[in-house]
Amino acid sequence: MSVQHDDEAERVAVAWRKVTDWLAEHAPVSHASLLPPAPEAQIVSADSWLRERLGFGLPTELAALWRLCGGVEHQYIEANEEEGEVGSGAFLPGGILLGPVDALGPRLPETGRADVWGAAVVPWLTGDESGPESGHYVGEGGVGRWSLPDDLAFGRPAYPSIAAYLEAVHRTLTEGPADAMGPDVPGLVWGCLIWDDPEAPMLDDALEDWHPVH
Repeated sequence: MSVQHDDEAERVAVAWRKVTDWLAEHAPVSHASLLPPAPEAQIVSADSWLRERLGFGLPTELAALWRLCGGVEHQYIEANEEEGEVGSGAFLPGGILLGPVDALGPRLPETGRADVWGAAVVPWLTGDESGPESGHYVGEGGVGRWSLPDDLAFGRPAYPSIAAYLEAVHRTLTEGPADAMGPDVPGLVWGCLIWDDPEAPMLDDALEDWHPVH
């Protein structure tokens, strides 16, 4: 690994540790959702699949993040049992962290068709867990949003890197302002960090127990 790649991996590790340390202190149920590091074989397989099928490798930062956490697993919350509105692992404003296997799913071309993305990017966050059909991608240009099937939105990325995105998350949590990353602001409910828009909330029954961090 080159010095530059070492620096990228270290910056991701520092930013991730700050976010997860905050979770451990303020949102323990979200912290409990963190999965162990992804198996190295899965990371290598993801890189090989991208190179063989699409002609580019796995972004260094994403591989570094997966070596720290292989995704999330929502925790059971009794108060959330009926509605299921609160996913404890959705503690980032972009939703849940996809692991190596799930991250490749949105990029798989349909049989007999070319890849329609038109960019060397990999999905890594999604707020749409049933598909997923939307979320955040990462590539050489940075972190931006994607939405299938016809709005891949590969314009100017919103953040230059995963590390910058995570640093913005931590800065928003600790310093504010609450809307520094958009209309969804960080709040706490039932031991979880959940981002929501106070002006147009997605939460329903959980809203009365959700309190903004700032």
